[in-house]
Amino acid sequence: MAADALSIIPSAVLRNLSDKLYEKRKNAALEIEGIVKQLATAGEHEKISAVIALLIHDFTYSPQANHRKQGGLIGLAAVTVGLTNEAAQHLEQIVPPVISSFGDQDSRVRYYACEALYNIAKVVRGDFIIYFNKIFDALCKLAADSDANVQSAAHLLDRLVKDIVTESDQFSIEEFIPLLRERMNVLNPYVRQFLVGWITVLDSVPDIDMLGFLPDFLDGLFNMLSDSSHEIRQQADAALSEFLQEIKNSPNVDYGRMAEILVRRAGSTDEFTRLTSITWINEFVKLGGEQLVPYYADILGAILPCISDEEEKIRVVARETNEELRAIKADPTEGFDIGAILSIAKRELNSEHEATRIEALHWFSTLLARYRVEFLAYLNDIFDPLLNALSDPSDAVVLLVLEVHACIAEESHHFHHLVSYLIRTFHNNHVLLEKRGALIVRRLCVLLGAEKVYREFSSILESEIDLDFASVMVQALNLILLTSTELGELRSLLKKSLVDSCGKDLFQSLYASWRHSPMATISLCLLAQAYSHASCVIQSLGEEDINVKFLVQLDKLIRLLETPVFAYLRLQLLEPGKHTWLLKTLYGLLMLLPQQSAAFKILRTRLKTVPFSENLKRTSSANPYSQILQVTEDGNRNQDTQNYSAINFPSLLQQFENMQQQHRSHLKGQLQSRKSASAATLSQVCLNLLPL
Repeated sequence: MAADALSIIPSAVLRNLSDKLYEKRKNAALEIEGIVKQLATAGEHEKISAVIALLIHDFTYSPQANHRKQGGLIGLAAVTVGLTNEAAQHLEQIVPPVISSFGDQDSRVRYYACEALYNIAKVVRGDFIIYFNKIFDALCKLAADSDANVQSAAHLLDRLVKDIVTESDQFSIEEFIPLLRERMNVLNPYVRQFLVGWITVLDSVPDIDMLGFLPDFLDGLFNMLSDSSHEIRQQADAALSEFLQEIKNSPNVDYGRMAEILVRRAGSTDEFTRLTSITWINEFVKLGGEQLVPYYADILGAILPCISDEEEKIRVVARETNEELRAIKADPTEGFDIGAILSIAKRELNSEHEATRIEALHWFSTLLARYRVEFLAYLNDIFDPLLNALSDPSDAVVLLVLEVHACIAEESHHFHHLVSYLIRTFHNNHVLLEKRGALIVRRLCVLLGAEKVYREFSSILESEIDLDFASVMVQALNLILLTSTELGELRSLLKKSLVDSCGKDLFQSLYASWRHSPMATISLCLLAQAYSHASCVIQSLGEEDINVKFLVQLDKLIRLLETPVFAYLRLQLLEPGKHTWLLKTLYGLLMLLPQQSAAFKILRTRLKTVPFSENLKRTSSANPYSQILQVTEDGNRNQDTQNYSAINFPSLLQQFENMQQQHRSHLKGQLQSRKSASAATLSQVCLNLLPL
């Protein structure tokens, strides 16, 4: 066949084909074009094939660079031009060696390969499409070529190929997409520009459904948003904006696959990528409907962290998306996975950002309100994390956690668990009790009812084995009871303890644990107007009971007596004859205070204002306390003793004294342990000092 070709093409023409002079090469190519034209007219296609084979073997695949770049490639282009309309049947021979030349190590060969393929493509146009994927692959590589001339030539070829593809009805997008997807993760900026260019061009062709294949290359486009080149970022953003607009106008969109990609990209370290991802997710939530139900958890997992993003634009879109998502009332029977949503919310409870933790708790509240039965089925997985959240450094978070717990605590066993956990937490963290105790207890009282909350606390603390903690906890609860506006109704009920069965029952319920603290017990009696019992409690106190801690608590009580909460008590002092036991109680407290203390002066000043009547006989010492002892204790005149038969106060006093005896024994045990430890330490020191 080679001999046939040599007989067809004069040897001089073949020599000139690879000559250094451009004019000789040009004339040789024109002669080959003319010869092929004649052969084509005569139908001598076998001879044409022989000529092509000669050009490929002796020139295109020649080890000599001049033959490859100036002979074979120019010759193959000339053959194609000569064939004109009949070139299609020989493309199988012509195109592969040209494409192969794109990988040649000589940049000039690559340049002439671009030129040759350009001329071939101009002739065959649509017939060229069958080689599109191979040509695209080659152009993709040439886009990043190290030689600027090659890049320029490849660019011209690329423009022609785009024109051919856009006008062809034989282009197969299905065969092209896998190749595009494979190339989308390339980092080279020139290749990225090349790829975005093709995506944009193909998307502009009405007959090509690029939107349907968007999930295949969407991730790659998002990847380009963080490119170091501003131009590439702009091109990728423009392409994505166009696709998003198409999505808004299209009735059939595969939201699911794309949602997975967007969720991943929403966690990008690049700010622009995060913003674009969240913007897309926002539109998807509005448009996706039922398609997105299985992806709600993943979407929520992407949104919640972005609510605390450093960039305000991202925060705004994330919050809007979160509200849109929470407003959707999905049906658990139709794929809405409550467990997955709860898992995400639980995870975000550990976020370092307060805003995210708050929104996670809003999701707990929403799901609990809408799907209570389903929510409670997952309670074992989320109850402990919700309890732990009560130690959150943010007051706003703690208040929301309490709201969630209050909803859960509609079941009595959950309520008991909650209060038990709080007591255990306060036991382990006294700082939390000091700084957050009042906030937590007050809010629980608002949400669940003060009486219910206080009864439960008292019931659990009654059997607390750590007596020191029980005393501290009761003192804290007592202070909240005496100072919080939220507990006003509870105080009002306690004031009726001597005349109302509900008040009596509450008083006795609280007394069971309040007896851990003498001052809390006295305060409770003052609230309940059980002044006679308060006086008895004071009289029962021993030397060991009146310590620094006791005096600090007493100081607080004296100051509280001057607040509006005890206004009724101060007004009762206007009728000392009717409230003898109140006076005895207050003077009893006065006698326990150090005379130089501020509390002593406050209480003494108050007692000096008591308007004793003329029938009260004053002693020579003018001791107010002695005046009280002379007041008649007629039951009809002294209201303090009325209705005392409703409550067994002697029994309560015995219970109080027994509890205080336990505290004394506990304190003695602690002191003995310290002494023993100190003695052991001293003995060891002495032994160490003895000479060997």
